[in-house]
Amino acid sequence: MKKSFLLLIVLSLFMPVKAQKSEIIKTGWNFGPLPVVGFDSDLGFQYGLCCDIFNFGDGSNYPQYDYKINVEASTYTKGSSILRTYGDFKHLIPDGKLFFDITYFNAPKFGFYGFNGFAQTYDPDKIVWWETGAVPSSDAKSGYNFMSRNQFRILTSVSKKIVDDLSIAAGLAFYHITTDRLSLKEYHDQTTLFDEYVDNGLIRDNEKNGGNVTQFRIGAVYDTRDHDSDPTCGENIEASLVYSPDLIDGNGYSNLGLYLSMSQYKSLFSDRLTFAYRFLVQAKLSGEIPYYFTNNINSMFFRKLYTEGLGGNASVRGINRNGVLGEGMVMVNGEVRWRIYDFKFINQNWQIATNPFFDAGQTIQPYRLDEQKESGLFSGNEDGIHCTTGVGIKLIMNHNMVVSFEAAKALDENDGNGLWTNIGFNYLF
Repeated sequence: MKKSFLLLIVLSLFMPVKAQKSEIIKTGWNFGPLPVVGFDSDLGFQYGLCCDIFNFGDGSNYPQYDYKINVEASTYTKGSSILRTYGDFKHLIPDGKLFFDITYFNAPKFGFYGFNGFAQTYDPDKIVWWETGAVPSSDAKSGYNFMSRNQFRILTSVSKKIVDDLSIAAGLAFYHITTDRLSLKEYHDQTTLFDEYVDNGLIRDNEKNGGNVTQFRIGAVYDTRDHDSDPTCGENIEASLVYSPDLIDGNGYSNLGLYLSMSQYKSLFSDRLTFAYRFLVQAKLSGEIPYYFTNNINSMFFRKLYTEGLGGNASVRGINRNGVLGEGMVMVNGEVRWRIYDFKFINQNWQIATNPFFDAGQTIQPYRLDEQKESGLFSGNEDGIHCTTGVGIKLIMNHNMVVSFEAAKALDENDGNGLWTNIGFNYLF
């Protein structure tokens, strides 16, 4: 597995380059219906339908679009399903934009690896049986690090330019989340880590079944990128304060947080070779966060379907999805993007690109660590840096629709001991 992973990296660096030809200037409405065929190591194979709808206006701003709408309905073989629509409208607000996202996630098998990263021991083969006299079969699979979770989210954000490339931004978000122990039939005789966290009080009775989160966001965005989805130069900085009052449940989980993301894209060779990096920090300033929301990344303008971490395809690629939970976290992503081949097909502009990458992250504010130490669910280690490395292949249409394949490997087996792979959409940042 390691040899094939290294070979994939080497081959991606020596693929031939073809000179760029003049592009087709797109105008008006463009529809991109696609079957959803994907794979995620955490979720299984994905299948369904989606459609990207673009309006390029008179084409004078191509490859920038005036409006974008996406709809998707898909499911994964490990049980998860998605219903989603989102839109990005750049001309409804003069010198500004409107973004919205409405999504429902159903996940009867959702990863749960405890709090504070390395503070929780990870054993992918651990099976703990209920005291029912059950005898484990030789082919039994572990359900120890899983639970069930459903989430409905609705978010809208607006930005308004105040000078040059600097905008003010504001957003409103609502999340309805239900959580419970893993109840799939093949695991029904097993005790899970979620059960042990509930029994030891690390997950409170008033949050073990989920709850509602309302967020008010205000901040600023500085953006000099040449493209939104496929940038080759420029910077993108988003800073915001996020206030989450307990308006519905009355359990006292109100909090104020800080979100800061800084991305830069440096052209190394024309627009064909770009070094891109992102630094992201999220911290709690006051209040208390319920356990079921410690994994949320509070960006106003989403790049990926999932806005959760650390771990998975939206943050540190290669470690277990949601494998590192804390009240505050920091991460760094760096990659080299090489556009290796341009071509035209069905009257569209296409590019094939590759992106070797390195990711790292860790918690900077632990979550209920003292209680974790007293519970017996403590490894003896506090959290440290989680590092991964990998490579991706991209198929890009009109600089705006990006089909992505990525593979990554965690450098510490406590973050996952297999090769993580993902087929989906868009660059990470």
